[in-house]
Amino acid sequence: MSQQLDEYERKILRVLQEDASLSTAAIAEAVGLSSSPCWRRIDHLEKEGFIKRRVALVERRKVGLNAQIFAQVKLNAHGRANLDEFSAAIRDFDEVLECYVLMGSVDFMLRIVTADIEAYERFFFEKLSQVPGIQEINSVVALSEIKYTTSLPI
Repeated sequence: MSQQLDEYERKILRVLQEDASLSTAAIAEAVGLSSSPCWRRIDHLEKEGFIKRRVALVERRKVGLNAQIFAQVKLNAHGRANLDEFSAAIRDFDEVLECYVLMGSVDFMLRIVTADIEAYERFFFEKLSQVPGIQEINSVVALSEIKYTTSLPI
């Protein structure tokens, strides 16, 4: 990926990762270009899929999502159907922000947010543990956040 990007494009991506609400003129000034060439580069980055979308990052605690839990899930069978069935079920759970397929002793890692531990307990018993094919779920509650970023090291 980085070999396909020139230095201006890398600078543009770094700036956008920090504040995607900036105007093209402000981005251009930050990276040392005029507005038109900067806009063309941003347009190119979007069309080529380097920029997936522009969003607002919401502070979860301000909206009442105070608990963050990491759950490791092990399925009872490793057939492709089980992976697909589990993946489809997880996509429907708003509480699950991220889900990864892993290699090793567990099959999936989930990042889950809820209002509090009691809300996670309800989610666990009423939704997550009801997904067919689960053998084991190990949940770890995050006590504090040391580092959180959405910025890639470009």
